[in-house]
Amino acid sequence: MHTISRRDLLRTAGVLGGGAALAHLFPSSVARGYALRQQAPDPVAAAAGARAATAKTPIEATKLTDTLTMFSGPGGNVVVLNGPDGKVVVDTFVQGAFTPLKQRLDAMGSTPIISVINTHWHFDHADNNESFRNVKAAVIAHQNTTKRLSETHDLLGMRFLPAPKGALPTQTFDQLHTLTVNGDLVHLGYVPPAHTDTDITVYFTDGEVLHMGDLFFNGMYPFIDASTGGNINGMIAAADRALKLASVATSVKIVPGHGPLADRGVLTKYRDMLVTVRDRVAKLKKAGRTEKEVVAAKPTADLDATWGKGFMMPDVFVGIVYNTL
Repeated sequence: MHTISRRDLLRTAGVLGGGAALAHLFPSSVARGYALRQQAPDPVAAAAGARAATAKTPIEATKLTDTLTMFSGPGGNVVVLNGPDGKVVVDTFVQGAFTPLKQRLDAMGSTPIISVINTHWHFDHADNNESFRNVKAAVIAHQNTTKRLSETHDLLGMRFLPAPKGALPTQTFDQLHTLTVNGDLVHLGYVPPAHTDTDITVYFTDGEVLHMGDLFFNGMYPFIDASTGGNINGMIAAADRALKLASVATSVKIVPGHGPLADRGVLTKYRDMLVTVRDRVAKLKKAGRTEKEVVAAKPTADLDATWGKGFMMPDVFVGIVYNTL
């Protein structure tokens, strides 16, 4: 993997000086392409390059239940509910990965893809909306997802243009939405601004599977997109909410946006890490320390061996926490 200097990432992400346009956390599979994106004179072309690099990642499958499967690889984790009524797909991978994903879905049986659900607006989760709509699937998301997909966003040296009309959700909701498919009651619930202002959780009641999207990065510091409403307190509240929801299940399986499958114990450790970092940074900020001083104090030093090996470097995460308090 290409090593990104803290200075370069902070400069590009805009974390120092207020964090108005924070960087998107890309999967580690495309981190090695960062240098090329930095040098690209055309930020739109850089976004295309990131998509192409991510799309090459092989798709891996994890069986969750007899009717639920998790796919991981070229983007955020995807969950598929499959049965005689048809298929429900949560998240979509990136453009360029639709064909191999569709091949996986077709191999599960001849029933149609009836619905696609976006856990939030980011491209590695909602990039193939149009392709799914072209095969007659409905696209369901929070109402803010339509707004965000309709805007231009500059993230990590790349520019994402407004999505075409054919890539926008066909059905949106405000707080709650439910589906009953293949005997499973599927609850979609909006989460107040946390990773973004478009986040939802998807809970498969019968299968006892909770997809948290990028509210949960398993085994790594998370990205918080302050440019579209994200903040550290919202992330902690989202983890608390998910733990409460998971407590009603006998053996819940928790799907993160990125990282391996988890359970309540793993999510609890993640939540506790967020609280620890938030409290340490808040104490220093309240004492009048500048962001630069707080970063230099390395408040996550004892946590970095466990949580600092993902794409989000510890110093950058501390800066994001500081700027979203």
